[in-house]
Amino acid sequence: MRLRQRLVLSAAGLVFAANPVPAEAQAFTVPEGVGAVTLAWQYIDNTGHRLTDGYFRPAGQSVSWSALAEIDYGITHRLSASIGIPYVFAKYSGTQPPPSGLPVDTCGCWHSSFQDFGLGARYRFGGDTWAVTPFARYGLPSHRYPYQGEAVVGRNLDELLLLGGFLSRATIQATYGYSFVESPLADISIDRSTFALDLGYAASRRLYVRAFGTGVHTHGGLRTGSVTGDPFFLPGELGPIGSERWLQRDRLIKARYVQVGGGLSYALGPVDVFTSFSKYVWGRDAHNGQVYNLGATWYFER
Repeated sequence: MRLRQRLVLSAAGLVFAANPVPAEAQAFTVPEGVGAVTLAWQYIDNTGHRLTDGYFRPAGQSVSWSALAEIDYGITHRLSASIGIPYVFAKYSGTQPPPSGLPVDTCGCWHSSFQDFGLGARYRFGGDTWAVTPFARYGLPSHRYPYQGEAVVGRNLDELLLLGGFLSRATIQATYGYSFVESPLADISIDRSTFALDLGYAASRRLYVRAFGTGVHTHGGLRTGSVTGDPFFLPGELGPIGSERWLQRDRLIKARYVQVGGGLSYALGPVDVFTSFSKYVWGRDAHNGQVYNLGATWYFER
């Protein structure tokens, strides 16, 4: 039971507000009749943007705090389901006037709101030695919150993530997912692929240590261009400034990036506590910065 608890929790430190790989994307499921209540906190420090040619532009900085509440329950010994929602605080943190020019950024103040409901289900094939788990997650905006600017809580788009994970005895886990994302404009697709590799080690009966890497590739989307003119100057495929594409740029961007990080979880009776850190190490048309996570999961049996 404890091994499975650690495996279920091993990806809980992945960013839940910014990273499309959720905690539910695990190759092991919660045992039948067992529930898990997770409370997690996340801090994201966006230090700027990577342009289409990889050039780092220290502009449009923002920070956000998020609190996640999630319930996971084992319906059978192979099938489990979950539901969760984050509450997000965000503000523009740059020292220069924000590129958006919007009041949500120019005030330099905090804005907060519930973000998106996450409804998930996964089914496990395999046993305690290895497992292959198809997974589906639907992201539904809790309400029509603002999405333009840096100091916003999300993109306000419906999203369906289909994902599969393979795990071998808590040493290596690999996942691939494809997200069907609502298109802000009819002629532009922003579906994306997600890749993740997670390496774990049970240092003791209570301590579980892990290192992970995640990557995202947007299929479609628009490129911002660059200050160097490679492959074209700003605002690239988003222009002209003031057009509908420009106004929707934060939702239409062709984001591609890789993050790496590490974390650990520790068992305290019926409670597991966890923490993790991740950092952008490569990106095109994406944010740059780092992410910190901290949380706890309580287990209960029916």
